[in-house]
Amino acid sequence: MQSVLDQLFKGLIVSCQALEGEPLHSSFIMGRMAVAAKEGGAIGIRANSVSDILEIKKQVELPVIGIIKQVYRDHPVFITPTMNEIDALMETGSEIIATDATARIRPDGSTLEQFYKEIKAKYPNIILMADVSSVEEAIYADKLGFDIVAPTLYGYTMETQGLKIDHNNYEVIKEIIKQVKRAKVIAEGNVSTPEIARSLIESNVHAVVVGGAITRPQQITKRFVDAIQK
Repeated sequence: MQSVLDQLFKGLIVSCQALEGEPLHSSFIMGRMAVAAKEGGAIGIRANSVSDILEIKKQVELPVIGIIKQVYRDHPVFITPTMNEIDALMETGSEIIATDATARIRPDGSTLEQFYKEIKAKYPNIILMADVSSVEEAIYADKLGFDIVAPTLYGYTMETQGLKIDHNNYEVIKEIIKQVKRAKVIAEGNVSTPEIARSLIESNVHAVVVGGAITRPQQITKRFVDAIQK
């Protein structure tokens, strides 16, 4: 039987997310978005919140990377930050669970190592994805035992603010691929065109995640408007 990680190999994972305040914020809409992604050839879905994931899993039979974005007291770590979110995601049947795996202390005061050990003690067979912001964090997550690493948070931490991965700058991903010994490397962040996605696959990542360029029409519209106005 093909493993979940094998199913994702060299394919497109579509991030179906719409937060409160966004036009498409609705579990029903995210479920239909997942159907559209599957019909287009996606091999996996990344989704946020229990309600969205449950609806998506009703609609498509694709591996889901589950997250819960939960802010505690304005703490900067908010992607699946505590065991509360891990427990909730395990109930959804998400095949993979992603969490902030930066060097920052978590809202409950634990380190990433402490959090990882707590997760694995309770759910030894869980497949974990590390959302990191640097090469060093990717190396550390790999050593801890994470199954997947991705530079999801590159540009979103104090140390990397304002930076972004684009088709002119693959150094971060290339270095992660070079340095990570065991975990699968998935490209995520600012994959705005099919050409960029293809280039990333050719750089030997395991798979590519695309979000806003597919599932956030307000962002897509703005790109067209900006281009017209220029």
